[in-house]
Amino acid sequence: MEIINQQIALREDRQLLVITHLSQYLDFITGFGGLIVPLVLWLTSKDSVIGMDEHGKSVINFQLTLILYIIIGIPGILLFGLGILLLIFAGILSLVMPAINAVRASNGESPSYFGTIKFIS
Repeated sequence: MEIINQQIALREDRQLLVITHLSQYLDFITGFGGLIVPLVLWLTSKDSVIGMDEHGKSVINFQLTLILYIIIGIPGILLFGLGILLLIFAGILSLVMPAINAVRASNGESPSYFGTIKFIS
């Protein structure tokens, strides 16, 4: 029996990390691309790019949290309009946090998304 050594050389690719964070803005164009594209980028390069596993998990957790906020916020509108506040909060987060974390990724820092529930650890 032959054993093949399949070590994958890790490379540092900060541009791909930045693209992963900025691809969340596809939500505003397609409605669903902000979850699909980062998920594909994370799954295909988490073993070959340094830091992609950490950044990818944080992006996916953030997108799933936003979806949960929206699912809770829409019926919450019926409760004296309190769901509007949650939807505004989710909208502001979805505009601001990807840009902040793209800058953090370009500087080589760890991602930090405010108000994120950790679905994937």
